[in-house]
Amino acid sequence: MSRECMESIRNFKVDKGSAALWWLGQMGFLVKTPAGTLFAIDAYLTNSCKKIGDSLGLNMDRRVPIFIEPEELDVNHFLCTHSHQDHADPETLGRLRKERIETFVGPGLACESFASCGVDRAKVQQTYPGGKLQVSDLTVHGTFAMPTDDSDLNHMGYVLAVENGPRIYISGDTDYSDLLAHVRKLEPDVMIGCINGGFNNMSHWEAAELAALIQPKVAIPCHYDMFPDNASDPQQFRACLKLKAPQVRYEQLDYVKPFVVKS
Repeated sequence: MSRECMESIRNFKVDKGSAALWWLGQMGFLVKTPAGTLFAIDAYLTNSCKKIGDSLGLNMDRRVPIFIEPEELDVNHFLCTHSHQDHADPETLGRLRKERIETFVGPGLACESFASCGVDRAKVQQTYPGGKLQVSDLTVHGTFAMPTDDSDLNHMGYVLAVENGPRIYISGDTDYSDLLAHVRKLEPDVMIGCINGGFNNMSHWEAAELAALIQPKVAIPCHYDMFPDNASDPQQFRACLKLKAPQVRYEQLDYVKPFVVKS
């Protein structure tokens, strides 16, 4: 299943002027460009958070299947928005076949996670809100995110801008702030936002308010599905979007099914 899933993604053809997304659960996505370049963002591919939950008396047992095992993940670039374990997962990082991944990109503590898990520091590229990296036919814009606790104070998001194609905003974990509205300047076509509301992340209502501020064409919820004690109903986001940003189209993605975005 894992190998076949990865092969189907690798073989998927992306037309010029578009991009393809595959949702892996939580904040994890794969993004493919017309050049065939494949990016992983916050790929959590184990059940390592269960131990953390058990130590805190929380149910953080994974309830989404692992569609791609870390050893089978075949991407060109691996991005993280911050260092929390369901985003820069040490077990996922430790099991990756790192030799076939060209770069590992993230803010400071995520980069430390990469290095501590055996990634060659020559492959690590640190970025930050307001930063910009050119990677193949995609420009990676760092965006502001509001930290959710003091274990990592340099959360961020990304706008992934495909050359002559769409712009995809991924919020990362973030509390609500008016500063998030700066993303509108980058003119995203798609907004992918956390909606779970727990642990200081945006609620479904706050995510809808953000969509109203930045005006994407499409809004996609995430970070609501993985853990029993950090879950919410995406239909609440759909309803809030109708009220706060009715011109923004709601899309709820199926796991590991391609969603094609055009500019």
